[in-house]
Amino acid sequence: MSAPPAAPLSAKAALARLIAFPTVSAASNLDLLNWVETTLAPLGARFRRFPSPDGTKANLFASIGPDAPGGLVLSGHTDVVPTAGQDWTGDPFVMREENGRLIGRGATDMKGFLACCIAAAQSVATLPLVKPLHLAFSYDEEVGCTGVWPMAEWLGGSGLSPQLAVIGEPSSLQVIDAHKGGLIGWATVTGKPGHSSQPDRYVNAVMVAGELIAFINGLRREFAAGGRHEGLDPPY
Repeated sequence: MSAPPAAPLSAKAALARLIAFPTVSAASNLDLLNWVETTLAPLGARFRRFPSPDGTKANLFASIGPDAPGGLVLSGHTDVVPTAGQDWTGDPFVMREENGRLIGRGATDMKGFLACCIAAAQSVATLPLVKPLHLAFSYDEEVGCTGVWPMAEWLGGSGLSPQLAVIGEPSSLQVIDAHKGGLIGWATVTGKPGHSSQPDRYVNAVMVAGELIAFINGLRREFAAGGRHEGLDPPY
């Protein structure tokens, strides 16, 4: 006889396991991802990893249900901020309960959400899903959201076309339906060296860079005068 399927983990039990992985941004998250795959594989989940350039970390994209477009993405990051030099009264990587609160590094930001994702996946996997449920777990969010890009770019061209994504950042249990975006770019200004007595013959890179900064500041004024969303502060 085959062994009976393992009992589903509660969100609380999943959180305790997730906190136990010390996935500060400077450390690997691969052991955590291995555990997630082991937990979700019996549900028939399909996995795809997106390794970091040095191979020490990865993003994980897991899908449950039909291999079809549409569906829902539950997205969160696996890394947590450091604990060194902080006044913890217990091991930050051992979850404990005090006064009805679950305490541990990342309990709120954001392994609590990852635990809910795992519990939800176990709950819906037994249902006759018409659309898939996707879990997108990333790395290096705490150091500038630098890890998620390969997974996000792949998803954009994958044809899966999910209808909705829920990002599990802490929000005091309020649904946040709008968020400001960001654009980061790099510019290199190369001058032509020469003596300051002959500025018309040479190019001062600092002066040109100053013009570039002024242009960016002009964009800021354009944004302030453009589209608005009154739920944001400031609303542009």
